[in-house]
Amino acid sequence: MSKFLKGTMILLIAGLFTRVLGFINRMVIARSIGGEGVGLYMMAFPTLMLVITITQLGLPVAISKCIAEAAAIGDRQKIKKILAVSLTITVSLSLIFTPGLILSAPYLTKTLFTDSRIYYPLVAISPIIPIVAVSAVLRGYFQGMQNMKPYAISQVLEQSVRIILIAVLTTAFLQYGIEYAAAGAMIASIVGELASLAYMFTMFKLRKKFKVRKKFFQAVSAGKETFYELMRVALPTTGSRFIGNISWFLEPIVVSHALAIAGLTAALATKEYGVLTGFALPLLMLPSFVTHSLSTALVPAISEATSQRNFYLVEHRLQQALRFALLAGGISVVILYLFAEPIMQMMYGSTNGTNLVKLMAPFFIFQYYQGPLQATLQALDLARAAMINSLLGAVVKLGLIFVLASKPDFGITGAALGIMTSTLLVTLLHFATVIKKIQFTIYVREYFKFIVGTVSTGLIVFWWKEHFLLHGSIFVKLIIGIILTTIIYLVFMLCTKLIKRADLAYIPIIKRFL
Repeated sequence: MSKFLKGTMILLIAGLFTRVLGFINRMVIARSIGGEGVGLYMMAFPTLMLVITITQLGLPVAISKCIAEAAAIGDRQKIKKILAVSLTITVSLSLIFTPGLILSAPYLTKTLFTDSRIYYPLVAISPIIPIVAVSAVLRGYFQGMQNMKPYAISQVLEQSVRIILIAVLTTAFLQYGIEYAAAGAMIASIVGELASLAYMFTMFKLRKKFKVRKKFFQAVSAGKETFYELMRVALPTTGSRFIGNISWFLEPIVVSHALAIAGLTAALATKEYGVLTGFALPLLMLPSFVTHSLSTALVPAISEATSQRNFYLVEHRLQQALRFALLAGGISVVILYLFAEPIMQMMYGSTNGTNLVKLMAPFFIFQYYQGPLQATLQALDLARAAMINSLLGAVVKLGLIFVLASKPDFGITGAALGIMTSTLLVTLLHFATVIKKIQFTIYVREYFKFIVGTVSTGLIVFWWKEHFLLHGSIFVKLIIGIILTTIIYLVFMLCTKLIKRADLAYIPIIKRFL
């Protein structure tokens, strides 16, 4: 098995565990502080992500790419320079922006947000910035070396610690008010991230084959060329993420003001936004652990192939990634569309947001497809093009959200339509950019078979669900329905040869069976 596929499988397994733990985490939060508390939590989070994006400066992707290229020729000295320069940049920026966020929190709360209670979770989460900054450098190092285990295990560890602490802290702080409970959830995130960093740092100390501290500042001062090399990838990547996070930062502001124009109170607008971003979107993003795993492994794999000028391998790896993303997205769309209501009831104890999940699910196939395309653009030194595509998508999203959500007939559904339109646009732009750069064959017949198989699965399960799945508890019906859907989908994909026997052999349990 190639390093790319091996790394992808490790990240897939860890990603599945992380997603499950993440949903347990959200279930605990939702049941502890309700939709309004989730709304406060989610409104503060985009601001944090914006600051973290600035602090990281797009370095994780740049580090991964540059280290993969250096490792391919065995240049350890360059790897050391990359780490020294990256740590200097991220630590310096975090020391500026952490106190900056704390000091600006009162201003942000009063001028930009419609709910003053956001101040408490905003301040509580600020200390996570330097922790994430150092973690990002270590993550980029392990990804560049195509050793995905430390990062994968650290993610599982972080979520496990977070869940335990959220259950304790939200309960402890709830007596003081919902805003304090939301702040408690943020504090749990800090400790979880700290545990993740501690594990990755330990693995780095054990696995590295050179001394980072020895002549550290000499490596930094001599790393001017390394700095420019990193920035060529990092700045456009930061631009893309900065645009995404600016958009995410502005999103709750635009939504809250648009809903206010539509006649909703501040508390109700917060609750509606909480249903969309805290309940519906996380459920729709569940399969993205597959595309995230593929994207993470794809950057160093394509960078390595490009440095060796093996363009056939570049296309082959991209085709593999897109096929896996499409297959995972197809089954996810069918399950989420058909079983949205029982899934929401089981997870959150409420069916609020079911209509949003059903509306958005078919379009989210483009979201799952987008990750590998963006990773390919970054690996091919086309991060600037990805940034421009993201900018266009962000402008379209915010514009549509304001226009549609401010109309009483649409409300929060207008925000969902804006998000979907933006996702579709960015994915198509990324795809157009990739096929301009590399030779890429579009297998129309394969896509047709995929559409037929996915739609047929949905129709068969819908008919069976309406006629036979009538009795029993919600949990039992949901499990039976998901198992049946998965079996029918796999049969269609195997019969059409979209999934091959060789693909199944990559899964450890099935590999032993075969």
